[in-house]
Amino acid sequence: MQNTGIGPWIARKALRHADRVAIVHGDERITYGVFAERVARLTDALAARGVAAGQRVAYLGNNHPSLLEVFFATASLGAIFVPLNTRLAGPEIEFMLENSAAKTLVFQSDLRDLARAGSWSTGVSRHIMVGGTAEHQLEDYETVVASGRSDAPVDLPVALDDPALILYTSGTTGHPKGAVLTHGNLTWNTFNVIVDYGVSPGERVLLISPMFHVASLTNGALTVLLQGGTVVLHEKFDPGRVLATIERERITMLAGVPTTYQMLQEHEAWETSDISSLQRLTCGGSAVPERTMDAYAARGLGFSMGYGMTETSPSATALPAHMAQHKIGSSGIAHFFTDVKVVGADGATLPRGEVGEIWISGPNVIHEYWRRPEATSEAIVDGWVRSGDLGYFDTDGYLFVTDRLKDMIISGGENIYSAEVEAVIMEFSQIAGTALIGVPDEKWGEVPLAIVQLREPESLDAEAIVDHLATRLAKYKVPKRIVFVDEFPRTASGKIRKTDLRRQFAGS
Repeated sequence: MQNTGIGPWIARKALRHADRVAIVHGDERITYGVFAERVARLTDALAARGVAAGQRVAYLGNNHPSLLEVFFATASLGAIFVPLNTRLAGPEIEFMLENSAAKTLVFQSDLRDLARAGSWSTGVSRHIMVGGTAEHQLEDYETVVASGRSDAPVDLPVALDDPALILYTSGTTGHPKGAVLTHGNLTWNTFNVIVDYGVSPGERVLLISPMFHVASLTNGALTVLLQGGTVVLHEKFDPGRVLATIERERITMLAGVPTTYQMLQEHEAWETSDISSLQRLTCGGSAVPERTMDAYAARGLGFSMGYGMTETSPSATALPAHMAQHKIGSSGIAHFFTDVKVVGADGATLPRGEVGEIWISGPNVIHEYWRRPEATSEAIVDGWVRSGDLGYFDTDGYLFVTDRLKDMIISGGENIYSAEVEAVIMEFSQIAGTALIGVPDEKWGEVPLAIVQLREPESLDAEAIVDHLATRLAKYKVPKRIVFVDEFPRTASGKIRKTDLRRQFAGS
């Protein structure tokens, strides 16, 4: 066995569970046997088209079986998979294709215009389209798959330290960086998820977040496939459809951000949907509001919170569901195969209870950014990745993330952690979301400004919010102004783009 990476995973699972359903997409049900055959054919077809170890293969599309097929075929060849965010604009796609130097681009037909806009001036020389009608200079994906041999022996030397993925960070400031995730990073992250979230053989996961983000691809798809489970794919989030799918497919595992769970709980079908099959709910991005936790607890469900980032593949900590009510607001303890510490400005480890920057180390942590040696040396210190997040450990060793370093507001010499203020604002049931930013102030340097989105058709005045905050927080933490917006600018994973808000409201 020369390939010790993730490429052979599906073929090996097919030997054990050939007739078991691996992927559900709409009305399509793909068994492990069929999945393995298609990956084998695609591997042979890509090799015949010149794809070799170290080359980059980009994919532009939403949650679709072809994304996983291209991913495993690319990994089998020792090539590097580059998933692209479908919500980006043409110039952003162009940057990623140029930066990764991808020669092959696979894309879904409904994204044809974006694929053209993003690749026409790059070094991409081969375009393969999934679905739709083939055109001049475009290869049809199914034709490509059919052209490959399913019995072609492929066991190329691929090691755990070899790169498997280039995942571009959200790029909230400047050009995004390409985090290089190795086969080992992905493998050890999978072990972390299995151990700490209890992902079991035969798990049935519904992926509502896009697989061009690391959590959905690795924590969701890879972990469940390694356990011989079923991956159910939704290309877009629709709360009513999600509830129906949970009931029909007997979903056992669901992951999302607080917003998605709130929308499910607020849907008209929430009370009548059978969600008794659910066993694992995981949530990241920010803390789940207590009222949302209560709504799920009433249905016998708890949340396993997690903290991580693209650079950690992405899991760093996990909060067991049975501790969610005891450690509200915590991101949990370090994953089984990962180390986490909180350090001061000098890099020295801080005692429990003190706020500092969160650093992460372990076999799931990247070694480099693609073609960015300066960014690599700045972010990774002696094997520890600097998260850029602030947090502290409580006396029991549970991590609490308080803020991003760049999101910390310093007003009159006092530090204001936006997550703390935002959590209090979210206690209003009328509020759908909020973000706290610092705006310039002649006297204090900067003061906090709260941007609030109300639920329809709710109403709430700014004075009521300020009065409530004044009873819960120190005076300097209370926003000097409340601004209401119809909706927030968000990343594809659902996080609020505070950089855009600062540009709009603070002129920075």
